[in-house]
Amino acid sequence: MTGLRVALVSFRSDVFAALHGGCVKNGNLPVVYINGRSGRPGGASYRNVGDKVTDILGGIPSDVDLLLPGNAEGLAQALRGYEIDVAVVCGLSWRLPKQVLEAPKLGILNVHASLLPQYRGPAPVQWAIRNGDPSIGMTVHWMNERIDTGRVVVQREGIELPEFLTFNELWPILAPTMEVLVAEALDHALDGYKGERQDETRVTYAGSMEPGFDRIDWARPARVIHNQVRAFYFGLGMLGPFAHVNGEKVLVQRTSLTEDEGGVRVECGDGPIWVVESRPVRGFSR
Repeated sequence: MTGLRVALVSFRSDVFAALHGGCVKNGNLPVVYINGRSGRPGGASYRNVGDKVTDILGGIPSDVDLLLPGNAEGLAQALRGYEIDVAVVCGLSWRLPKQVLEAPKLGILNVHASLLPQYRGPAPVQWAIRNGDPSIGMTVHWMNERIDTGRVVVQREGIELPEFLTFNELWPILAPTMEVLVAEALDHALDGYKGERQDETRVTYAGSMEPGFDRIDWARPARVIHNQVRAFYFGLGMLGPFAHVNGEKVLVQRTSLTEDEGGVRVECGDGPIWVVESRPVRGFSR
C-alpha cells in the first residue's frame, strides 16, 4: 500500500482544509468529504446548514466528493463504497455505531482538542478556558463506541490560548498543529500502529456547562468570574453571562483583573474586577 484512501469528516471549510493538508502531506489521497453535522430538521446543527454546505463546496477540490449522510447505515455503506482505508474526524456531533467504525479498512481517527484523557467530551477548550489553563493540547486517537476513549496515536501540548477568543478564532490557532498530527497519525495507521491505551486514572470530562453558568455571582473570586466570562465568550461570542452592574442587568462580555480606565469596577469575593464590555439585557430572553 503506497498511500491511504481517506475520508475526511467535519463541518467547516477551514477544518476540512486543515485535515486535507495533513492528509496529503505524506502522499495519502482524500477521496470524499463528509459533512458531520445534521442537515435534517431536529438535527443537532440543522440551523444554517445550507450556508455551511455552500461554504464547504467553495473550498473542496474538484476531484473530491461531498456527502451529507442521512443515517449511520448510509454512512457505513458510503465508506465501504469508496473503499476507504481510514477516516479522519474532527467535530462530529453524533456517536458512531460499530457498523460505521468498522467500515473503513483500518478504522477511524478522531482529532480532539485536549491531551486525552483530560477533557473528554464536546467542550474541551471551553473547560480549559474556564479552568484558567494557559494552553491546550491536541490528540489524534482511534475511535471506538465510547466517546473519546480510544487508543492514542499522537499528541501535542503547549497550544497557547489568548486571553479572549471566540470559537471562530480558534481554528487558525489549531490548524498548524492539526495538519502535522493528522499527517503523523496517518503514517502510523499505514504502519499498523494501534496506539496507546488511555490512563483511566487521569480522566476528566468536558461536558455542557451546568444550569446557572449563565449568571454571575459577584461573591465568587474575581479570577473565577473572569474565566467564566472568557469561557462564555468563547462558546457564545456576542452574548455573555447575566449580571447586575450599577443597578442594571447586563450581559458581561469582557472583564479585566487589572484596572481598566474605561471599565466599571465591581467588588468580588476576594477583590475587584473590571467590567470592560457589556450590553443591556433588553431584547434578550434566557
